Amino acid sequence: MIFRDFRIGWRTLMQEPVYSLVAIAGLGIGLAVAVLLFGFVRHSTQYNVHIPNVERTYILKQQLNMHAGAPVYDTAPLMLRKAALALPGVEAATAFVPARPAVAPLALRVNDRLVRLNALLVMPGFTRMLGLRALRGDLEHALEAPEGLVLTESAAQRMFGEQEALGQTAVLAGPKPKQLRVMAVVRDQPANTTIPFEALAGSHTHLADRVMQEEMQDGARGWGGRILVRVRQEASLPAIVGALQAAVEDSPMAREMTPEARQALGGRHAIAVSLFPMRDAYFDDQVVGDQVWARGDRGNPAAIAALAAVAVLVLLLASVNYVNLTVVRVIRRQREIGVCKVLGASTRQVVLQMLAESLLVCLLATVLGLVLAWLLLPAFSGLMQRDLAALLSPVTVCYALALGLAIGFLTALYPAWIAIRARPAQALGGRPDAEPVGGGYLRRALTVFQMASAMGLAAVALAVAWQTQFAMTVSPGFDPAPILIVNTPGPARQDPDVRAFMAELEAQPGIAGIAVSDDPATADQGMWSATLRRPSGTNAAVAIKSVGNDFFRSYQINPVAGRLFERSRDKDDDPSLVVLNSLAARALGFATDAEAIGQTVEMVTPEATIRKQVIGIAPQIRYRSLREQPGPLAYELWTASVTLNIRTSGDIRAAELQVRQLWSKYFPDDMLEVRSASQVMADSYAEDARMAKLLGLATAIALAIAAFGTYVLAAYAVQRRSKEIVLRKLHGASPRDIGWLVAREAGALVLAAAVIAIPLAGVAIERYLAGFVERAPIAWWTLPGALAATAIVAAAAVARHAWIAMCMHPASALQSA
Repeated sequence: MIFRDFRIGWRTLMQEPVYSLVAIAGLGIGLAVAVLLFGFVRHSTQYNVHIPNVERTYILKQQLNMHAGAPVYDTAPLMLRKAALALPGVEAATAFVPARPAVAPLALRVNDRLVRLNALLVMPGFTRMLGLRALRGDLEHALEAPEGLVLTESAAQRMFGEQEALGQTAVLAGPKPKQLRVMAVVRDQPANTTIPFEALAGSHTHLADRVMQEEMQDGARGWGGRILVRVRQEASLPAIVGALQAAVEDSPMAREMTPEARQALGGRHAIAVSLFPMRDAYFDDQVVGDQVWARGDRGNPAAIAALAAVAVLVLLLASVNYVNLTVVRVIRRQREIGVCKVLGASTRQVVLQMLAESLLVCLLATVLGLVLAWLLLPAFSGLMQRDLAALLSPVTVCYALALGLAIGFLTALYPAWIAIRARPAQALGGRPDAEPVGGGYLRRALTVFQMASAMGLAAVALAVAWQTQFAMTVSPGFDPAPILIVNTPGPARQDPDVRAFMAELEAQPGIAGIAVSDDPATADQGMWSATLRRPSGTNAAVAIKSVGNDFFRSYQINPVAGRLFERSRDKDDDPSLVVLNSLAARALGFATDAEAIGQTVEMVTPEATIRKQVIGIAPQIRYRSLREQPGPLAYELWTASVTLNIRTSGDIRAAELQVRQLWSKYFPDDMLEVRSASQVMADSYAEDARMAKLLGLATAIALAIAAFGTYVLAAYAVQRRSKEIVLRKLHGASPRDIGWLVAREAGALVLAAAVIAIPLAGVAIERYLAGFVERAPIAWWTLPGALAATAIVAAAAVARHAWIAMCMHPASALQSA
């Protein structure tokens, strides 16, 4: 193949600009989708690869085993860092904690601005573990000095603009403001990391109070942190985990457990620890978050695999469409090919010419796809809620060009075979059908594949969107619409400013009530688990939700039996009262809800056993997503929390404005985040919403490709059957009969596609819905809906050629033949 072949190919494409534009655009769109989706899949599978020796680096996890099936956290007692360092199989160990809880991130004052930072307090060895190097300044000194602060490049730019950040200061506001100085700047962490940060400080930093500084040194209180352990090549992981488990069992927090708490464990470890590979941390879907530790970015392996499959499918559909176009075009060019053969063109020259044209189209389509991917990347990043700025790297561009060349080569094979088999005598003799036997059936099969793929994608996309919409709008047991959620800088119990803020806000018009809770009623961010025990010996593991005495009134939740907490009757933080839900009452052996009222139960915790009186039964409230089965739940009075649930009685936007005005009065040095309860509830289904949108876009592209494939097939069919059509007309066929002839062929293709797609889509939908404990009503309408949508698209695609066939004049058709 020489440059002359490409030049001839370019001239050939320019002779039919509409065909060329359609071919390049169709393939380019498919490549753009593939580049974005494959790029996201690669992004997801490369989490934490920047960490040196990541294959030997592990994160220490813990499970608080007060009952079977307790949640798993990617944190562990900080004292295990020193225990790990003492083990012979451990090469290095470090730990870190957030500078502020997840519900109230750190904000520093720079001049007259508040700047929010994702900051970590790190222990020795952290920088070596992550391979951090200072671009400017002294990294180690910055982490040793109490006033030292390490910033990433982007955080430095955001805080100080074009000024040199090194040596600049920021103020940690509070009763005793503290000044921090930027002593080092490091590179931004890659977007695909499970340890994101914008700022670092050492264990003696002004960002931590004295108690936190002591805990980071000795871990005596049992507070949790994220602990990274790098093991030696020859180390035994079970031996290391066993030694760490023994250290936990010998710790003060384990020795101080009450006998009742030990008995409730049933032989389980109070704190079960394990090591999990950092290389796979992004796909660790077992871990949960809380008010201190955000769960962070996590990916679902099945969802990532599904996106890769969608990318392959869209690319395959675009390639099939291009093959169909090329085959029709080669058949129309057989007279030209015949002339070339008569003039001495060899089989090799014909094949190379077909290959050159295909490679030229595919390379142009690849360039178009990369441009489209670049233009769509910001919107795609927003949709996926990931920083994908580095997705279109030089490596990605090279992969895309290689993929385009591969597609160009593969899609040239069948058209080249048809060109080789073209007989000059037949072509020059006016008999232009040079397609091999069975070629028409193959192209019909390819069109059926396009339709089936579009139909299946449409059915699954509709089902995911329908179920997601149902999950986001189904009642959780109360009306979330008038509720605002605000996290305060400190807990209501200890912080007088928080209490004053609540009192003044509640007195404002449009505010119907304010209640404290460990998390919003529509989320599970701070609930913990304990064992409840009756004097008769019956016990049950229940989730505990800590609330203020006005919680139920603010949410307008009424009792099923007995009464709920009331401000007029119950004192906040009264440990003697408890409210159960019906599942907890049954788990404790009460035959009816009424039987539980007034009974005494004991709450068994590691530190103490607390006697409580059951005063009421609350209705079933959904605190988790529809993927999780509701379980036994108990409410206790406890206000050492930072979440405020604000009930509005008028315009919710006016109420939000009142919140903002009072916030600036009481907390001028803290940043405010206000969310509606409806939004908090919708956040549980963010992944489903993203998947629904992606599937919807893929379906639109697939339907467009299928429509064009059907259009090309109908055009060729009408052209090939022109003699048959006019002969039917001469024998008395009406225009309606001719239109039905063309439509019937398209209808047969749609039905064949439905036979393939509907069962497969049904299986996929059932597997998706199997993950939900409650399904949207009549979800199966999506199957006939997808069939109808595909049929409408096919009908629109063949309508023009059906009309041409109906209007065809016998004289002109027979003359041209």
